[in-house]
Amino acid sequence: MTLFDPASLANDEAGAGAGEDRRRREHRSSQARGQAQGGSLVGERPSPATRLKLLVAYDGTGFRGFAAQDGQRTVAGELSRAISTVAQHEVDLVCAGRTDAGVHASGQVVHVDVRTDLAPERLAKAVNAMLGPEVVVRKAAEAPTGFDARRSATARRYRYLVLRSESPDPLLAHVSWHVRDQLELRSMSAAADALLGEHDFSAFCRRPPGTKSGEPINRRVLDARWSTVETEDVAGACLLRFDISAQSFCHQMVRSIVGALVDVGRGRRRASDITWQLRLPDRSRATTIAPPQGLCLVAVDY
Repeated sequence: MTLFDPASLANDEAGAGAGEDRRRREHRSSQARGQAQGGSLVGERPSPATRLKLLVAYDGTGFRGFAAQDGQRTVAGELSRAISTVAQHEVDLVCAGRTDAGVHASGQVVHVDVRTDLAPERLAKAVNAMLGPEVVVRKAAEAPTGFDARRSATARRYRYLVLRSESPDPLLAHVSWHVRDQLELRSMSAAADALLGEHDFSAFCRRPPGTKSGEPINRRVLDARWSTVETEDVAGACLLRFDISAQSFCHQMVRSIVGALVDVGRGRRRASDITWQLRLPDRSRATTIAPPQGLCLVAVDY
């Protein structure tokens, strides 16, 4: 939007008659355009912002993660661009959990402050028309007072899919990790039990910037379990699902845990190794890191 130069509007002594009337008409016309675009004129009070809570799903295959990065295609970059276009002003997004490149989400939560009279559900419909089906706003509503998508969250829930089969499945390839080896589910489940409660997960995390080597990375895991998913595929194939919930996660924590648990299922590690890895946190002991495409952020609790 083009703002007025106050000097051009304040020159009441420049003349009267037709010229003055023309300037007034031009001022009113431009003012109406500015208000329709959701902007404000010099000296005017900007429209109050409304905080929206968005439930967002996305296929992370074509993105370099959620967080905005210069020169990279990210979920936040595309979503903020679409919302800015609809709201007709720049916006900043805050999410409940930043996902890595290739990681999906079915229940990401985002808050955004907008200055528009457009109803939240209409804004979501317009954004989906621009980004769907790759990125979809499943639900949009005014956020409660004081709501913050990140700080108000009490838990995040992730799900990881592992396809145990001799040959890959083209329909599951972008949402699961294909493993040819036989997997012992009972051992994997026993190893997962050791994760429950609060522990130092340094051995399963990339150290956050600004933290010192040896400084604990404590996280509280609320639930961690394996289950099988019903499939109608080739005999011998098995789709395994790992669900984990925690108050918060550190970088690569879920993928490192899944990699370690699958190594237990393969017989490369013992279930008790997970317990020792938590007691003697050392990132160098980490072995397999599960690939990103099998991971999905499924829900955030508030």
